[in-house]
Amino acid sequence: MPTTQEEMQHNSRQFYEISHFPKCIGALDCTHVKIQSPGGPEPEIYRNRKSIFSMNVQGICDASCKFENVVCRWAGSVHDSTIFNNSNIRTQFENGRYASYCLVGDSGYGIKPFLITPLANPGTAAEHLFNEAQIRTRNPIERCFGIWKRRFPILAFGIRLQLRKVESVVIATAVLHNIACLLNEDLPPITEEEEAAIDFVNNIEVGRVRDAAGLNQNNRVRNQLIHDYFNQLL
Repeated sequence: MPTTQEEMQHNSRQFYEISHFPKCIGALDCTHVKIQSPGGPEPEIYRNRKSIFSMNVQGICDASCKFENVVCRWAGSVHDSTIFNNSNIRTQFENGRYASYCLVGDSGYGIKPFLITPLANPGTAAEHLFNEAQIRTRNPIERCFGIWKRRFPILAFGIRLQLRKVESVVIATAVLHNIACLLNEDLPPITEEEEAAIDFVNNIEVGRVRDAAGLNQNNRVRNQLIHDYFNQLL
């Protein structure tokens, strides 16, 4: 994650160039990495919604699809929002480490002042503009996961190692992905089998997190952003 004001401004400018979304320094999402049955007393907690064993891996990336933060220690049945709510990143945002900057995430997360999610039912022109900008600004993390798994197909086909080694492989491949991005390495060709495996693991649906009805502080931050900023772009 960016650590200085200059780095935060740099990240924010890069995201702003995508779709004029302000103050964003990272795109957040989770993806599943297929594993073998871990055995032990509670293997079923690793079985996800598509009935395969997996780790649910949280990633935050910058606008150029490089990882800023990766969390790999949660079972496949754990909801995306639970992972974020128990992460150091959430604590750092709550403690003001990233000032007024924010992350963007999908509707699998609850709205927070520092985590901006899309509106479920946009009505006005400004709300539609906000949703479009939010979705396009969030897109780098989806592309990041796709590129990462193309570079390292084991993440989609399945890792047949002990859990502690799975975590090491995931983090190591994330580091290597960033190095490849910095060196502008070409993507390897992808076979139909690899593409099907990546799509199957990536397209695991998570339940929508419903916002509290209307007037809590988290919704006010988003509503103010729509009213004070996106309304002025029309």
